[in-house]
Amino acid sequence: MYAMKRVYSPFKSELTFRLSPATSGAWKDGFLWKTRVPFGSKVSCTPGSIRAVISSDDKALEPYSMEASDKEVNEIVLSSSGENLGKGGIDVRAVITIRKKMKEKINEKIEDQWEYFVNGIGRGILIQLVSEEIDPETNSGRSVQASVRGWLPKPSNNEHIVEYAADFTVPFDFGNPGAVLVTNLHGKELYLMEIVVHGFDSGPIFFPANTWIHSSKDNSDSRIIFRNQAYLPSRTPPGIKDLRREDLLSLRGNGKGERKAHDRVYDYALYNDLGNPDKDEELARPVLGGEKWPYPRRCRTGRPPTKKDPKCETRIEKPHPVYVPRDETFEEIKQNTFSTGRLKALLHNLIPAITATLSSSDIPFTCFSEIDKLYNDGFILKSEELREVAQIPFMGNFMKQVLSVSERLLVYDIPAVIKRDRFAWLRDSEFARQTLAGVNPVNIEILKEFPILSKLDHAVYGPPESAITKELIAHELNGMTVEKAIEEKRLFILDYHDMLLPFIEKMNSLPGRKAYASRTVFFYDQAGILRPIAIELSLPSSPSSPCNKHVYTHGHDATTHWTWKLAKAHVCSNDAGVHQLVNHWLRTHACMETYIIATHRQLSAMHPIYKLLHPHMRYTLEINALARQSLINGGGIIEACFSPGKFAMEISSAAYQNMWRFDMEALPADLVRRGMAVEDPSMPCGVRLVIEDYPYASDGLLIWSAIKEYVESYVDHFYSEPNSVTSDIELQAWWNEIKNKGHFDKRSEPWWPKLNTKEDLSGILTTMIWIASGQHAAINFGQYPFGGYVPSRPTLMRKLMPLENENDHEKFIRNPQHTFLSSLPTQLQATKIMAAQDTLSTHSPDEEYLGQVSHLHSHWINDHEMVELFNRFSARLEEIEGIINLRNKDARLKNRNGAGVPPYELLLPTSGPGVTGRGIPNSISI
Repeated sequence: MYAMKRVYSPFKSELTFRLSPATSGAWKDGFLWKTRVPFGSKVSCTPGSIRAVISSDDKALEPYSMEASDKEVNEIVLSSSGENLGKGGIDVRAVITIRKKMKEKINEKIEDQWEYFVNGIGRGILIQLVSEEIDPETNSGRSVQASVRGWLPKPSNNEHIVEYAADFTVPFDFGNPGAVLVTNLHGKELYLMEIVVHGFDSGPIFFPANTWIHSSKDNSDSRIIFRNQAYLPSRTPPGIKDLRREDLLSLRGNGKGERKAHDRVYDYALYNDLGNPDKDEELARPVLGGEKWPYPRRCRTGRPPTKKDPKCETRIEKPHPVYVPRDETFEEIKQNTFSTGRLKALLHNLIPAITATLSSSDIPFTCFSEIDKLYNDGFILKSEELREVAQIPFMGNFMKQVLSVSERLLVYDIPAVIKRDRFAWLRDSEFARQTLAGVNPVNIEILKEFPILSKLDHAVYGPPESAITKELIAHELNGMTVEKAIEEKRLFILDYHDMLLPFIEKMNSLPGRKAYASRTVFFYDQAGILRPIAIELSLPSSPSSPCNKHVYTHGHDATTHWTWKLAKAHVCSNDAGVHQLVNHWLRTHACMETYIIATHRQLSAMHPIYKLLHPHMRYTLEINALARQSLINGGGIIEACFSPGKFAMEISSAAYQNMWRFDMEALPADLVRRGMAVEDPSMPCGVRLVIEDYPYASDGLLIWSAIKEYVESYVDHFYSEPNSVTSDIELQAWWNEIKNKGHFDKRSEPWWPKLNTKEDLSGILTTMIWIASGQHAAINFGQYPFGGYVPSRPTLMRKLMPLENENDHEKFIRNPQHTFLSSLPTQLQATKIMAAQDTLSTHSPDEEYLGQVSHLHSHWINDHEMVELFNRFSARLEEIEGIINLRNKDARLKNRNGAGVPPYELLLPTSGPGVTGRGIPNSISI
């Protein structure tokens, strides 16, 4: 509708200035994190100052001064042409900020010089201002257009930030511009940071972009950039109503064809890209999504089907990228950080290939000193092995250089938990503590009844008696009866029985995998200490063993001590698998992807709920695409290093079918469901914890309440009128799409929240933001600190428990340490998973944390009241950080304080880069 007319006119006005490393913002990591661009008919700059005068009518403009420098630089001239300059009306200027690549190749730098020239003569970028007012002649928004012109300076320290200008003369009745249409005539894409329009009485008008603008050669449609004003659909200014609709249509696409790298199309697809049957039948995997294997939907790529299975999509193998909408890809700093982390993982992906050339079998650890060497000496290759490595064709030059300098391949950092107390993992108290304050504190639940039996027990074993009897655990209750312990809420359980039992037979058929369906019972004593008292390990029934269950308790003799340790290791491997496949991947990554796709497809960029959610969607689609490529795919790291092996995603699907409910993803609801809290209207979040010293829950409720308060105030501001929620057509379409497309397999469930009131909307949004921020942080960034020491938290077990009258039992009696170590992941499996955990636990230098706004997004909304509301939210999170720090110093809280006990920091809002074990990013970005 808004076709852009290409206009090339002689220069009508001039903008002269000097570029300087100092601006009104700050340069950081090579980026201009915040910039305000003064403008005028003449702008004169030295390296220490920027001054501007454009028009006395622009009341919001003020000079911006920085530290002065006597060194002069060459002046540059930015000019642009507009159709009506000098013909009467208001002279306005649009300043366009573009970011160049930080690291450019020689040919790219040459291309930049040509780009500067093309822009200088006005043939590179065309922009069109569209008014919020209707033009009665066209019945669409009034518009003016111009070409961007500019001659840029010589390279400076910050040459990747460049600015151009376009001049317009708009009619006096033009009104305020509500949108800018941008056409990129260059042969390649450009990154538009921001457009600021100066000259209107209301002051500078900001059009935050932070987006890739495709080349018109790839797509002839102009890009639509809206101003930073939030509008509900019914309140959209008439001049930009059609643009609002057209922009959403362009983001939805038509559901056909293969997506190209420059596309910005969001659509849904099944998880049909995890297997690779064309490469190897052993790599075939079921399609997730549908009646047999229900699952949330992913972002569609449209790749062609495989030859052997038309239901599966062909794979793109690393290092080639998987399609995600263009603005979802990592920015350059994140790419560099992740590449560094990926390099670590790459080294370990290569270890099996290296070993395969030298040895016919993988080897287990034979003593604990071999494990310690990973942190002290690194993984060492012999000199003859180095010659083999150099001949591997896919080894990069960097790898060869590293190996030529030293034999040491990689030295790991000692995980934080082990660094404080290297023997902590042996203690029952630490085993129990991690169910409340570890990396997976979301599965422990209250034991509500005895005997401990489920419907699955009866289905598999007939009418069995509970393997964990009252008599068995009564002596562990300090004289208390089982009934009394249940009544006082002192018995808890970690129950993976029903989730895993249907898969155990298949899992145990895999080479080097042996697992049980487990239940672990804990007692919370009067001293406030949680300790395990019984572990039940179950296998499917067989003719020779119809009730194939074994129960282990801790004892005082040597044999019982070692079997108890082995039983705990089996529980840990189950816990690691459920944590990774269900709590981490499914409940945060996969589910958040559906919310993000629906948000882009149904909520305009000017919708206030889009603006609220935008920080919480950053990088998630990209990291999920990388996970499908390397982590959860057939033959990927998860299959190679976790007990379920090739059945990993089937378990994830079964958990989605049997357990996942959106209404239970809210933190208070989840705690009540698990019996870890009871409803109490007098408490801030409406719940009271059963175990007060539950660090994940107590800190999490602080974060939850802060998010809830912020969201409720935000929603109340925009939905102040009756029926404003139900009458919001974009919002209703958004929620319906999440239920009916994103979670198609659960679309008919009765528990989906309604969306009729402000309270409904606030609850839904608080849950989504919690999942993207606090929940993901709590279960992700402790992976290496808690799991980086293999005996502490093995991700798989390779042997079943030694039983009397079996061949291995005598070996166990003679050398229990060997039995224990040989049951753990092999050396190569261990180093591989440690590399992955290290990468997943790393914060990028450009991480954006909860309660913080990047300077790039400082003009995210033109609403002073909402800016102040966000500032109060930020201040509250700072208070919470102080509260958590005080809790970590409280000697009464034994799950976060004590000799060798690490403080619980996973829900501290801020962090520096690297593996820190703390920090809540806004979004799922790793």
